Amino acid sequence: MTGVSWSSLFCRTRSALLAAVLLSTAVLGTALTAAPAVDAATATPAAYPRVAPAPGGAAAPTGTAPLTPASTPSTAPVPPSAPTNLTASEVRTGSVTLTWTAATSGCCAITGYDITYYQEFGDVILSATAGAVTSTTITAHVGPGMQLSFRLIARDSLGQRSNWSDILTVVTPVTDTGPDTTPPSAPQSLTVGAVTASTATLSWSPSTDNVGVFGYNVYRFDGWFTSRLIATVPGTTYTTSLPTSTPLRDLYYVRARDAVGNVSITSNTVEVPTTPPPSTCRVTYRNQSEWPGGFVATATVHNVGTAPVDGWTVTFSFPGDQQVTSGWNATLGQTGATVTVRNVDWNRVLAPDGSATFGIQGRWGVSDAPPTGFSLNGVPCTVG
Repeated sequence: MTGVSWSSLFCRTRSALLAAVLLSTAVLGTALTAAPAVDAATATPAAYPRVAPAPGGAAAPTGTAPLTPASTPSTAPVPPSAPTNLTASEVRTGSVTLTWTAATSGCCAITGYDITYYQEFGDVILSATAGAVTSTTITAHVGPGMQLSFRLIARDSLGQRSNWSDILTVVTPVTDTGPDTTPPSAPQSLTVGAVTASTATLSWSPSTDNVGVFGYNVYRFDGWFTSRLIATVPGTTYTTSLPTSTPLRDLYYVRARDAVGNVSITSNTVEVPTTPPPSTCRVTYRNQSEWPGGFVATATVHNVGTAPVDGWTVTFSFPGDQQVTSGWNATLGQTGATVTVRNVDWNRVLAPDGSATFGIQGRWGVSDAPPTGFSLNGVPCTVG
């Protein structure tokens, strides 16, 4: 490609050292001047620097501050300004054409631009060098469906460099021939919602597309080297298992995709904990009465957190073959072994250190063993 040469980011060398040494020597030489000789026999000493003796032998003025010498203008060469308005005028499956507004020279002519770019969530930084131009096409290490970020810096004939331009991020299409070469917009506001003893739920705002969003790819990134696709879902939520604790990080992000496979720029990243948060509830379950074929029990749910709970649902599973027949102080329902208990109006709010007690009446045939696991609004509770 005319006017562009490729190199590793870490292999660039500069020949400005000799020029800098010569320039420094020249500046030093001009700054040194010889002071005129003074005849010690005829010179009259001044009482203060830059103050002449008073006429007729009068006393020299006292209390006068020395005059401040004029500052010397800087002779250091001025580097170029940063290039601006970096944009992509064309994005294809194997190339990205960049355009920008040229940097303004400082002391010396601008001789070219250094460009760095990298694939998102990768560990390799690439570089390209362009001449004194305002557009160039990048092809090396560019492929379909890649998210790439670019920035550039100007350099002058002394080897001085400007500040960096702003970063430009693009995503390449998966096809150049249609019918759809436009990627969806990026998903927004990825967050970690409910975290249980073993899972965490991710949710995000939906993307848009010129044809239609087909689904979302969910990725896990270790914070260093490896990013892998873990799920493709049709909606805007995904429940994942809590990751195993490692020395690396557990970051998650999402990309929207359309029907032909174009993918969006990535969402923000979130970190999923490896352990569940401390429990903010405790449930006490007691069998008050038991007889062959029947039982009465009470359960008390305690809010041990620091914030009130406005509206509560307690869930648990019977380990035996118990069936709920009635209850009080709550609304009860049962599906299989799982029992769901919801507040009534008057005990809807659990204040910090507050509690609510509900009762259960039921029948059993083989076992009336008490439940051992409870959750409040999806969050596991301690028992006892």
